[in-house]
Amino acid sequence: MTFVGNYVSVGSMGNPRGVRRDFDALEQRRLEAARLLRRGVSQSEVAREVGVHRQSVSRWDKEIKESGVRGLKKAGRAGRKPLLSTADLRRVEDKLKQGAQVRGYETELWTTVRVADLIEQECGVKYHPAHVWRILQELGWSCQRPTRRALERNEKKIEGWQKKRWPKLKKKPRGRSER
Repeated sequence: MTFVGNYVSVGSMGNPRGVRRDFDALEQRRLEAARLLRRGVSQSEVAREVGVHRQSVSRWDKEIKESGVRGLKKAGRAGRKPLLSTADLRRVEDKLKQGAQVRGYETELWTTVRVADLIEQECGVKYHPAHVWRILQELGWSCQRPTRRALERNEKKIEGWQKKRWPKLKKKPRGRSER
């Protein structure tokens, strides 16, 4: 989107992937258009002023004539209502923070299958493990892979090797005269 004076040039329809729409701002834009239309400003001028296509203004004008300005108010939440309430999500997150071993798993690793089981046990809502990932993202959790290390790992020997043997094996930059 580029701004030139009072005009807005919209490059493509919709928002880029992952960018959420600001429904309050969209409603304000429609109400601004309604105010301009009531003042007698032409649809094309209103479109330029608020930065939308003329067809949108035409649709809004029709809606104003049929339902009044309240027809331009935002419709509310789009899509299906979530199955988990805010309290449910908080309870699930608290259980996640307690760790997987508290729930009887051998390791502390939370997998989506384990989280799906947790949600079903705690909230009575069954989710597919692939969808659980979205819920974890909403809670601010990210994918963490454990580092793979040998059980027989000897930290003192590794440290000694890094300090003594590695410098001898490591290539050294040649000086200018050796090139």
